[in-house]
Amino acid sequence: MRPSRSFVVVLSLLVLLLVYIGMRLLPDLGLTLAGNAFAILLLGLVGALVPVGLMSSSLRRRRWSNLVAWLGLLSMGLFSSLLVATLLRDLVLLALLPFGALTPAITHGSALAVPLVALAVTVVGYVNARRVARVVKVDVPIRDLPAELHGYAIAQISDIHVGPTIKRPYLNAIVNKVNKLGADAIAVTGDLVDGSVQRLAMHTEPLARLQASDGVFFVTGNHEYYSGALEWIAEVRRLGLTVLMNEHVVRRRGGAALMIAGVADYTAHHFHPEHKSDPQRAVHGAPPGVGVKVLLAHQPRSAPEAAAAGFDLQLSGHTHGGQFFPWNLFVPLQQPFVAGLNRVRDMWVYTSRGTGYWGPPKRFGAPSEITLVRLVPA
Repeated sequence: MRPSRSFVVVLSLLVLLLVYIGMRLLPDLGLTLAGNAFAILLLGLVGALVPVGLMSSSLRRRRWSNLVAWLGLLSMGLFSSLLVATLLRDLVLLALLPFGALTPAITHGSALAVPLVALAVTVVGYVNARRVARVVKVDVPIRDLPAELHGYAIAQISDIHVGPTIKRPYLNAIVNKVNKLGADAIAVTGDLVDGSVQRLAMHTEPLARLQASDGVFFVTGNHEYYSGALEWIAEVRRLGLTVLMNEHVVRRRGGAALMIAGVADYTAHHFHPEHKSDPQRAVHGAPPGVGVKVLLAHQPRSAPEAAAAGFDLQLSGHTHGGQFFPWNLFVPLQQPFVAGLNRVRDMWVYTSRGTGYWGPPKRFGAPSEITLVRLVPA
């Protein structure tokens, strides 16, 4: 089978970037002939493993497939840091050039620093990604909040990405930590998986243990649609979660009512037209007198339509907070918010940095989180 044009383009770009890194660093490292050959071999190995990382979620299951997936994804993270560090070094050298400060010691030292910094960032990022997400507590002030709903708590987990390197033990630890919070409701705001039900069902089983008095709710993310959304919706329901597909439920505390609604992913209609994300449809038929309206929407860019539909709070994910530098700088090109609590007209939007990670097991400057959102009077 012939490779797709996009794959050829990505591979060609990868080769060019590897050549750039090699040409910018190797001459200034002052290695021996054997040292240069070894460095080129290592760089080539990292480059060869990057496409493996990109395809890791679809690798055929073999005895060695997990190891290969890990090597590929770690190489993706290392390559990214190598490239960024090389670019930053070149910018620094360019800034020093007019001052005649490019001494051999600076060029040699900075060339040596690049792989060391890249390796250090990758190791620290790995530790940050693999630890159980911390709990982030967020108070959301709601105007005219009924007294019965003061302190109402929703635990949010998002963007876990069960797949090549995130398996059952990782998810199990998350579930244990969420259950200890004793939240009134639990929201799983999409991108739960990277892979098919057949491949990952045993690894998502811990979700069945999530417990909250008002229920556990799930909305689809874009990665569910890459992984067989219809099958995953059925599987998540089998595990006991309530899937909200442009619909809502109402929960009561005394005389006060709270709505929890959910929409399909912002891009769902590209895969299943009947799943088109629709906050207006999600709120349709709500009883009068609902004190607070909460929307679960995977992508923050659902916010303008959600605000127009009259929601008080939207819980989202998708961005991972950028996951690691410099990708956080590119999130605003697609999404209105990168992370945290923000405002769209009369509605609050909380964007989680995600509870797992996608691709490289690496988080740097964007820690994972389990969010405990509490409603408080404004």
